[in-house]
Formats: sequence, C-alpha cells, structure tokens
Amino acid sequence: MKNRNATTRKLVGYLFIIVLITLFSVPHWARAADPGFWKKAPPSFADLAEEVKHSVVNISTTQVIKGSPLQPFFGPNEPFGDFFGGDFFKHFFGNMPQGEMKTHALGSGFVISKDGFILTNNHVIDKATEIKVKLESGKEYGAEVIGHDPKTDLALLQVKFDKGFPTPAPLGDSDDIRVGDWVMAVGNPFGLGQTVTTGIISAKGRIIGAGPYDDFLQTDAAINPGNSGGPLCNMKGEVIGINTAIIAQGQGIGFAIPINMAKDLLPQLKKGKVIRGWLGVTIQDITPELAKSFGFKSSEGALVSSVAKGSPAENAGLLQGDVILRFNGKEIENTHILSQLAAATVPNTQVKIDILRNGKSETVTLTMGTMPAEEQKIVAPKEETNWGMAVQELIPQLAEQLGLEPGTTGVVISNIRSGSPAAEAGLRPGDLIKEMDRKEIKSLDDYRQALNQVKEGDNLLLLIKRGSGAFYAVLTPPAKDKG
Repeated sequence: MKNRNATTRKLVGYLFIIVLITLFSVPHWARAADPGFWKKAPPSFADLAEEVKHSVVNISTTQVIKGSPLQPFFGPNEPFGDFFGGDFFKHFFGNMPQGEMKTHALGSGFVISKDGFILTNNHVIDKATEIKVKLESGKEYGAEVIGHDPKTDLALLQVKFDKGFPTPAPLGDSDDIRVGDWVMAVGNPFGLGQTVTTGIISAKGRIIGAGPYDDFLQTDAAINPGNSGGPLCNMKGEVIGINTAIIAQGQGIGFAIPINMAKDLLPQLKKGKVIRGWLGVTIQDITPELAKSFGFKSSEGALVSSVAKGSPAENAGLLQGDVILRFNGKEIENTHILSQLAAATVPNTQVKIDILRNGKSETVTLTMGTMPAEEQKIVAPKEETNWGMAVQELIPQLAEQLGLEPGTTGVVISNIRSGSPAAEAGLRPGDLIKEMDRKEIKSLDDYRQALNQVKEGDNLLLLIKRGSGAFYAVLTPPAKDKG
C-alpha cells in the first residue's frame, strides 16, 4: 500500500511539472514565431482617420418618379398596400393621372483630383435628377455625372471646385494589399455623416454575381447602406478599394471594388463612356470531365466553345476547341480572368494569345474589336413613337447579342415608355418585331411604312419574337396622335 501511494505521488508530481513547463513555454513559442506580432496592431487609428476623412464626401441624390398621388399613403410593405394602392382605386376611379414624386438617396464618394473629380458607385447616382456633394466642413456643391459604367458599378462626378476644396485622396495599389492587412472604411452610413470603421482584408478576387467583371476585395470592416462609394484605405492612407456591397444576412462581410480597376477605367470615364475590347469567342472553364474528354493535362485556361463569324477571333484563326492559356503574356487560370483582360484592352490593340490546339502550343496575333453591346449603344440609330416604344435596326452585332440566328430580320425594341400602349401590351426591350398588321417587317423602312398605314383609332397588331418563341400583341391607340 505504501509503495502504491508513493508511486501515485510521483505521477502527480510529474504531471504538475509538465503543466508548468507547458504554461511557461507557450508564450515563448508564440514570441519565437513572431516576436513583434502584438506590436503590429496600431494602438490607435485616430491619426489615419484624421488624414483620410477630409477627402471623403457625402452624396445625396434626388430622383423624380411617376406614380399615383394616392400611392405614398400605402407603401409596398403596408398590409393593404397592394389592395388599396392598386386594383381597388382602378375599379372605382379608373386609371388615375400619374403624378411626379421625388425620392432621395444617400451615399458616399471621395475626391481624386484638384479639378473637382469625385469617384463613387454607379448605383449611388443612377437615374438621379439632382446630385449634391457635401464636404466634411458642411459645404455643399452641385455635381455633374461625367461618366459611369454600370458593369463595374463605377461613376465619376465633377463639381465646380473653389479654394476650400479638399486635398485629393491618394490612390494606392490594390494588387499589393494582402489578406489579413488592416484597412479603414470611411463613409456616410444611414445618413449619419462621416463614419470610420476598421477591419482587415478577408479575401481577394471575390465573385458575388454583381456583374460580369466581379473582382471584389472582401473585408470585415463594418459597411452599411450609405457607405457605398466611399473609400477603403490601407494603413498608409491610400485608397485601395471602393466600398460597394454587403451580404445583408451576414456580419462582417463587405465588398469593395479594387482601386486598380477604377484607375484603369478613369481615362474612359473622363471621356464620358467606357468602350471595351472584344475577342468574339464563347468560352468556358475546363472541368475535370472536360479535361479528361479532351485529353488535357491541366484544367487551367479557357476553352473556346464557339467563335463568332466575322469576329477578331475568327480573323486571327482561333478555332472551336482551342484552349487559351495566356493573353498578352498573362496566365489565364479561368474564363473570368480572360473576360476581364479582354474587356480592359482598348479596341484596335494588337495582342498575342497563346493557345493549346490538338496538344500543341501555338501563338496567334489578334487585333481587338469593340464589344458589340458598347458599339450598339454608340452607333445604332433609334426611333420612338407615341405608341410608347423605341426601336432600332437589327445590326449583326445586336443580333448576336440577342442570340438570334444569322439572317434573322425585323426591328428591335430598345425601350418601352411606362404607361404607354406598348407597356400595357406587355412588350419589353429586346423583343423583335416580325410583323405589323400581318405585314412582314425586315427593316426600319418597313416599320415606318407600316406605321403610316395605321388609321386613326385603329389597333396595331404585332407579331413579336421573344427568345425561342413568338406571340401576337395588340396595341390600343394612344389617346392623341399615333406615331
């Protein structure tokens, strides 16, 4: 018994010594791994906040919308809003006159040059009829939209600056920022005025489905409605991102556009429009199944699944089944990277593309074209009538964009005026008019002639192609003259 008790006491003693060694050794291991870890966190962000906040502005916008004068009493979330604000009044009072209502929104931005240029998000100023910019000092300016790009959610404003205009914010290099680096977000959340939040970069290159050129920085710095358009700064006070989006259901999940993307587009934004480069290929990522089927050793690159006729790609000799490995020397890991590089290339620029064809490497030289959507917006003519629809010629680039087969004829609806006969008939932008009053429509001339033959007070019968199907639509004549 005595021997057993002695053995127990020895075991307890050994365990006690091991615990002591462990407790005193852990901090030593942590310090050995990174002796200055705790010194890297700044004791205060006050100096940084003081440095960056002067160039940050609050943006307020006004938008005029049409609606029934009674609708403001019943918002869309009210329990009886749909009933009293819709069919109820139409049933007893008929179609009421549409009044104009003003709505207001708030956002943020930051000064980027001494001549009054301010960078923000496109969604902050989209469809605004009036834009006001307020400085930290409280001084207000009227702002003008110089250029905007919905696909990247960027917008460039300009104000008539004066002596009291703040110093521009220095633009950093978003490629240099690392996951885990400290960042500071400045903006106007919920209209509270300038607010500073801090956090780290949580991830880079995030694709969240906001647009075709997603490449977001993710941060856990608090971002709320009203922060949109404000800067995300590094510890040097340089802007490395533009706060843009949040995941409403999550906490500490915000997204910012990398400032390098904005810097690349600034020259075009200052000219008022963004024109993107175009290869003319349909591409897809190489899945393990595709790699096995094609005999590829790697899943990197972008597989060409189709080549548009008359496109730069066809002219350069690219073929279906080619794998694009490098674009002007830059590695192509997936289709998203290739789409971004191609779009950012100025049209008419010559580029070298490295491809893999039938297991052999080749290099082709290609002259970039202009993306059809952009080209169509710039040069395609439009015509609008009192039927409430604007139409335009079906040019080849637009036909490809709409997925129409070669040789398809008709005129394309480009815009529908709210409350018009076309809107009441359920027509949409992108619909193709094939017939008018049973007469085939091949061109704008056919369209004009058919309109001129519509007698006053008569309905207008249209044959519409939408997607892979077609349907007839009847337009009731407007109250006054028809177009």
